[in-house]
Amino acid sequence: MDGAVHPPEPWRLRGAGWATAWLVDAAALPALPAPVEPVAVLGKAVVATAFADYRPGGVLVYRELLAAVLVRQGARLGLTSTHAWVDSHTSRAGGRALWGIPKEMARFELTGRPRFAAAARDGSGVIAAARLARPPRWGVPVRAGASMWQDVPGGTVRTPVRVRGSVALARVRWRVEPTGPLAWLRGARPLFGVVLTDFRLRFGPSWAPPAGG
Repeated sequence: MDGAVHPPEPWRLRGAGWATAWLVDAAALPALPAPVEPVAVLGKAVVATAFADYRPGGVLVYRELLAAVLVRQGARLGLTSTHAWVDSHTSRAGGRALWGIPKEMARFELTGRPRFAAAARDGSGVIAAARLARPPRWGVPVRAGASMWQDVPGGTVRTPVRVRGSVALARVRWRVEPTGPLAWLRGARPLFGVVLTDFRLRFGPSWAPPAGG
């Protein structure tokens, strides 16, 4: 299935997401692309975990669980996805081929309404689960942009990401399998959670920055 045909970049997606930012021991982080380093204060790095539900209206419909580290190259900030799981072979193939995102396959149970709850499982069992402790009462419109730095054969690429939608602070409770691939998150301290509704996301196109760029 690695040879699945995928849409060309950029991908335009729409849907909803539930995310939490964490403080994690920088020494516990997985390997990152050589050009970047984690943004760390007093030995703590910032990591985001998220479930996303990509819905009709975008180039693909699928679900995703991901973990990403806040990184920098010089003064430029960005993100690196260390782990990602999807339930679409097309998304897996495209994420790997286009942007170096290490997507794997998983099965998802996800309920967005009236209250969010989700779990992702692979062949070994539950990877992680999350639920909304309390529905947010209001959201604010937001437009934001970021870059993702990922390793690909032959180097590293930087991919621009643009998103707009309604964002609300929320408390998202997570459970991470203690012997699973996200076990390095156990003991992390949550900073805040957000719910992103009816978002529009543009991912790509990527480019390979020059050395030192």
